[in-house]
Amino acid sequence: MRAIWKGAVAFGLVNVPVRLYSATGEHEVRLHQVHEEDGGRIRYKKVCSIDGEPVEMSEIAKGYETADGELVVLTDADFGNLPLATEREIEVMEFVPADQVDPIMLGKTYYLEPDKTAAKPYALLRGALEAADRVAVVKVALRQRESMAVLRVRDKVICLQTLMWPDEVREADFPILDGDVSVKPAELAMANSLIESLAADFDPSQYEDRYAAALEELIEQKVSSGKTQALPVPAGEKDEGAGEVVDLLAALQRSVEKARTARGEDAPAEPAKKAKKPKKSGDDDDTPARRTRRKAS
Repeated sequence: MRAIWKGAVAFGLVNVPVRLYSATGEHEVRLHQVHEEDGGRIRYKKVCSIDGEPVEMSEIAKGYETADGELVVLTDADFGNLPLATEREIEVMEFVPADQVDPIMLGKTYYLEPDKTAAKPYALLRGALEAADRVAVVKVALRQRESMAVLRVRDKVICLQTLMWPDEVREADFPILDGDVSVKPAELAMANSLIESLAADFDPSQYEDRYAAALEELIEQKVSSGKTQALPVPAGEKDEGAGEVVDLLAALQRSVEKARTARGEDAPAEPAKKAKKPKKSGDDDDTPARRTRRKAS
């Protein structure tokens, strides 16, 4: 694994240097969009909607459109001046019971690895979290964005799990749920019976992504049966060296013609083919005696 962030957990007067690693990674079969007819990759260019010209990444800024239709352009310099007090620090704000954190707020999970010199303070924080049976509410800046998160222990590792901000969680507004719906005791008993019949301890290893497995099998079948094709090369990328030579020769030819025209010279005419002399009668009879007579004459 590769660390994506390096900083420290500020736990009261204790400072724990740590590195952050992504704890999860979605598996998927990577597919590209291609032209069905010839297999060419579908490309997307960043184009300005005003002049239709391609735009380089160095020329791209971010913009915010106001309610009255005005545009505010924000540059890298603008973002650089914004305050991020927790840029290299995971600041512990408070410790709360884990069941008070609504699962809907939970986001991405990361592992915290201590520096070699921080093994003891790391173990101290881990032990305190386990003994209190609470999670630490923290603030951290990741990828230029400040996030709220919680620290919790998983096995021997302290995990950081980002949280949504309160105003990022939408309220459910379904009027149909406000109506008075009556459920018969017998129906509720049957539902409880069904739950009991399917009750089990959660073991995620017994589940699999059947779609991904079937897709991988489909691809393997096509490969095994030879239903593949060579990757197409766009026309502009074929024999670029030869194309440059042709272009160079054409440019030199045009330069020569331009120079001759400037001097008032006509373009050189193509050399005419030598006409063959018509054979005289009897020329086919090229005997030694005839050759001797021609020399004598």
